Amino acid sequence: MGLSTDPTVSAGHGFLLLINGSCRSGVCRQGQHVETPCSAFLRSCRDMRATSRSSSYHRDNYSSHDRISWISDIVVVVSLENIETMKSIIEKYGHKRITVVEGGVTRHRSIFNGLKIFLNSKLSSCPLQKPEVVIIHDAVRPFVEEDILLKVVLAAKEHGAAGAIRPLVSTVVASSVDGSLDHSLERARYRASEMPQAFVFDIIYQAYHQCSDYDLDYGTECLHLALKYCKTNAKLIEGSPDLWKVTYKRDLYAAESIIKDNLSQQVCVTTDMKEDSMQLGFLLHETLKSQVKVKGISVFLCKNDNCLQNILRQCYNFICINAKKSYFQEIQELVDIIENASISVLHPVVLISVYLTASENMSFSNGIEELAGIKEFAREVEKKNVLVYGLLIHYIKDDPKLQETINSAAAIISALIKDRNPELIGQVLVA
Repeated sequence: MGLSTDPTVSAGHGFLLLINGSCRSGVCRQGQHVETPCSAFLRSCRDMRATSRSSSYHRDNYSSHDRISWISDIVVVVSLENIETMKSIIEKYGHKRITVVEGGVTRHRSIFNGLKIFLNSKLSSCPLQKPEVVIIHDAVRPFVEEDILLKVVLAAKEHGAAGAIRPLVSTVVASSVDGSLDHSLERARYRASEMPQAFVFDIIYQAYHQCSDYDLDYGTECLHLALKYCKTNAKLIEGSPDLWKVTYKRDLYAAESIIKDNLSQQVCVTTDMKEDSMQLGFLLHETLKSQVKVKGISVFLCKNDNCLQNILRQCYNFICINAKKSYFQEIQELVDIIENASISVLHPVVLISVYLTASENMSFSNGIEELAGIKEFAREVEKKNVLVYGLLIHYIKDDPKLQETINSAAAIISALIKDRNPELIGQVLVA
């Protein structure tokens, strides 16, 4: 998605459609059973030219739905000129269960094209089974959680249609033909219609099949079509603030910031078996917990798969503390674990290599010399989407300024994992 001169970024009418999401018999995250075959639409924008920011939030949206086990297939509906771009994104990040379909010139026509794929096998090389429930969602709302998806699916199964809503943040007014105020709505009585929305498939398909060309060309509300043509009163579900829409250029920066913040919530600290390394690891653990608002920090004393497996799916930040001469061997082992777990496929992983100089007679210059190869190493592993930074700490156990050094190290670590700046890889910082 490119940054055009127009202030609205998402001006097009492409759609991301998660289709044939068979809600397999089983327990979802909230412990509720879902046995309803369902699908979901995600509205994407017309201009899909790749930039680092836009591809990040599109990737984040696609991958979040790709990880939901009860969605078995995903269909992306985009404009003709962006089909190849979408296919390249899908291939690059290893998304599964995705079929690409050409959209229409308006929102409703694109959604209708997506619905038709279930009833017309000629539109897809792999025929898809018609679902009982279909979910429609904007791709430009990349932070939707599984909880709200499940809520609208269950409500749609019971009521025929359901949609997320949010309180209005501004009063809605109507203007007269001469540009004067005609009337205003009482904000407390109205809500903003958001995504996701869910429908019994037969209801929403019949609504689109019956609606007029005017509806298809100028309409924007899917719940209204279900009400108008199928007499289905949708159940309205209170949504979270995370359902906001990436619409303007500035929203791309906000989305990038949110993604970075989400990635920085979990930190894994690993150390070698030396006493000083272990002690420093626990001191950093305690300081980071109080200084940086992270969800959790885990300290491990080894770097094998058994130790790290429990947090690899959530963690994109690793602090590797080492006082041994086999420094790069230890880092390489951790990089191999990260690569084998495929956690760096979707988002860059930050690896901060903390080198501990515990001798009173060892200077910082000697320590930096021992880290001289980190720049070349960092450039190499960047190809694997791992960002490596160096941090040198002169550690003396009874030093009265030790806590000051720990605080400085924690501040540097916090800045590196939050900023995730690829321009700084291979640099050695001193705490």
